[in-house]
This record gives sequence, structure tokens and C-alpha cells, in this order.
Amino acid sequence: MLGVSVSAISGALAAGRKHLDLLGVVVVAAVSAAGGGTLRDVLLDRHPVFWIERPIYLYIILGSVLLTVLYAKFFKPPHRALLVADAFGLALFSMSGAQIAEQVDLSHLLIVVMGTITGTAGGLLRDVLLADIPVIFTRSRIYATAAIVGIGVYLMAQSLGLAQTWAALLGMVVVAGLRLAAIIWGLMLPIFSLSDHESIDG
Repeated sequence: MLGVSVSAISGALAAGRKHLDLLGVVVVAAVSAAGGGTLRDVLLDRHPVFWIERPIYLYIILGSVLLTVLYAKFFKPPHRALLVADAFGLALFSMSGAQIAEQVDLSHLLIVVMGTITGTAGGLLRDVLLADIPVIFTRSRIYATAAIVGIGVYLMAQSLGLAQTWAALLGMVVVAGLRLAAIIWGLMLPIFSLSDHESIDG
């Protein structure tokens, strides 16, 4: 629920910067907050999807949007508020997605994939709706990689005997820490680039 709220705030702030009307803000926030979990549930054949099974998530999204709009009406959100909110949403969703994947006895690789999808797909869909190039497809600061590393730490910590709750907290700290470090210090993955001027035969 906390992940849904944080991601809805992130979506509302992004929509506000595009000057959308209130309905547009709600739609973008809902897609940002529920998109990753919905895609995960569809891929895992979990029916009904989480927000249909528990409509309280929709109320959380609406409440988060309204509070964000009211706050922004009287106070200017900090410049990096969107990125920080997105970082915490990424951490919360990545770990919840990994834990749900664990419940259906998937391999560790698929747990990482499903957790990463849960953490990043909502932001991807948000960017598409706002006509922005999704952050995970651009030469940008570490994003999806933070989710992959954090989930890997979560699984490794459990294999070493750490209780699931503490392993999940450790994993979330790693995800959020890596993402925030990338925002602050501009951490990026190495770029693979081929020159257009070189022929195949050299």
C-alpha cells in the first residue's frame, strides 16, 4: 500500500509538470501506481489482479493524488521530489513483486525479472502516456539496475539464513540507496556504442 501511495504521488507530480487536468493527473497516477503490479499479475496468471481483488488500492491512489494536488497548490514541491518518490516506489514495488513471484515457486532468475517488472513497468507506462522517452530506455542514471541488484541481495540474504522480513528490508535499502546515489552522483552503466563509419570487413 505504501508503494502504491508513493508511486501515485510520483505520477501526480509528473502529470502536474505536463499541465494535465485533474482527470489526467488521476489516470497517470493510477497507471504509475498500478501498472507494474497489473502486468506482473497478468504474466503470472493471477486473477483477479491485485487492485480488482482489493479496491482499497484505488482509494489510496485517489487520496494520494488529492493530497499531492492540494500540497502543490500551496507549496512548491522540491525539485527532486519526483525522483525521490520514484526511488522509494521502485524499492517497495520491486521487493513486493519478488515476494509474490516467490509464492508461486519461480526460479531465482524469474523472481528477479518479475520484481523488476513490478518496480519499473508503472514508470514506463507513465512516461509513455506523458509522451516522454521511458527512463529505462535512455542513457540515464541507474534505474532498473537498482531493482535487479536489490532483489539479488534479497535472495542472497535469504539463502544465507536471514529471515525474509529482514532480507526484504535490506533489499529495499539497496534498491532505494542505489537509485538515490545515481540521482545525486549521476551514476550510469557503461555505454555500448558502435561507430557508423566502420565497415563490417574493417
